[in-house]
Amino acid sequence: MDGEPIRTFRTLFLSDIHLGSKPAKAEFLIDFLRFHDAETIYLVGDIVDGWRLRRSWHWPQAHNDVVQKLLRKARKGTRIYYVAGNHDEFLRGFQGVHFGGIVVADRIVHEAADGRRYLVIHGDQFDTIVHNVRWLAYLGDKAYDVAIVANRAIGLFRRMFGMPYWSFSSWAKIRVKQAVNFISAFQEVVTQEARRAGVDGVVCGHIHHATIEEMGDIRYINTGDWVESCTAVAENNDGSFELITWTQVSQPTADTVSEEDALADKVVAFQGRKSVEAA
Repeated sequence: MDGEPIRTFRTLFLSDIHLGSKPAKAEFLIDFLRFHDAETIYLVGDIVDGWRLRRSWHWPQAHNDVVQKLLRKARKGTRIYYVAGNHDEFLRGFQGVHFGGIVVADRIVHEAADGRRYLVIHGDQFDTIVHNVRWLAYLGDKAYDVAIVANRAIGLFRRMFGMPYWSFSSWAKIRVKQAVNFISAFQEVVTQEARRAGVDGVVCGHIHHATIEEMGDIRYINTGDWVESCTAVAENNDGSFELITWTQVSQPTADTVSEEDALADKVVAFQGRKSVEAA
């Protein structure tokens, strides 16, 4: 991917990065952000995995680099909105607060270039397992961890033999009937919420299943994740949307950060902490 031109979009949507968890593919995302830019970026929930961080602390340099990359984009003029999810639900108490230029919200209505309006929401609000049977949600999270471990082992084997990245966990999930039924039910209930909100479409995350579909009169868009599928959704300048998959990393070339940039990153991080204290 070296030498590939930078693509600039009107809007980028990213979700389910799960920083703080071992399966998070932060290096893939850093590489994606090197080659993709936008006037506005929506972080559609589960960007930080508070559930796993509470169990055990895991925050390698690559995860910090993702945060710093986003803060630099915000400082240089990109509008960034952070829509909290269930894994980072602690942020829902800080709606409207700015963290280094990144605005926290629970839901946002985005107006596309063609005038169509989209409800931007993580989607966990419509997952009855997460809200009504909390212990089962955590048990499912542990089972998901097992699938991810298997995914990593298969990924290592494929890399040893020069084969491209392939997600075992995604493959298994969409072939289990119950999972297929859950995805279908989730899409339907989120679509109904979009109708109630009086918008033309919905952009969400949560279920790690990237797609752009027409559900009757509502356009349903799911951004996927950066644990399995490594996907993002982009809005072009004409209001059209496209799904982007980024499952490789360029030859290691660390982002060059000047002393001025590094100092500015510390300043915006400090401002974010002060905003929380003030709240």
